[in-house]
Amino acid sequence: MSDERLRVVEAGYDALAPRFVAWANAVEGDPWECFLAELASRLDDGSRVLDLGCGSGVKTKRLAERFDVLGVDLSEEQIRLARRNVPKASFRRADFAGLELPESSFDAVTAFYSISHVPREKHAALFASIARWLTPGGLFLASLGARGSEDWTGEWLGVEMFFSSHDAGTNCRLLRESGFELLLDEVVTMREPEGEATFLWLLARRLGARSAHG
Repeated sequence: MSDERLRVVEAGYDALAPRFVAWANAVEGDPWECFLAELASRLDDGSRVLDLGCGSGVKTKRLAERFDVLGVDLSEEQIRLARRNVPKASFRRADFAGLELPESSFDAVTAFYSISHVPREKHAALFASIARWLTPGGLFLASLGARGSEDWTGEWLGVEMFFSSHDAGTNCRLLRESGFELLLDEVVTMREPEGEATFLWLLARRLGARSAHG
């Protein structure tokens, strides 16, 4: 792994694996369930869903109740937990920003708090890849940066971690330029144990002929 930023994220989430779920459960006002429900309401049972940065599988498990899910994560320890926690889903350990997948192979793609660990100079190319992986009319649900942050590496939850993000306006523009129509975009502030955190939540549709579920 040549990119030091990737190594930092991988090692950090390997170390966090035993305690990250407990930390996430302490977050107040996290809207992920609401947005996931909105996505699910637009999909048919058995739809193919790609979960980018699946972690230990908490959100993947909810998706796998109705859908055929592939979870991808950089951390070997998180993938190990996900395979144990969500036996109904499939998992792959990989850097999803460099992932190669067949064109039009998924009906939906999700990325919960994961793209902020990808260097922002790679976000435009990642969005274009996601559009290719989706069927025409396929849906992309993501929580992205709202205020923008240049590459930052430092201590987070007791481990070294890397973050990088664009502001909300830039994220919306990049998605449109990648061939998406924005269906929902909402800036939400929640309270993590360390303080407030704000994200841009987006639900977007790949432009093209609509799928049967609309």
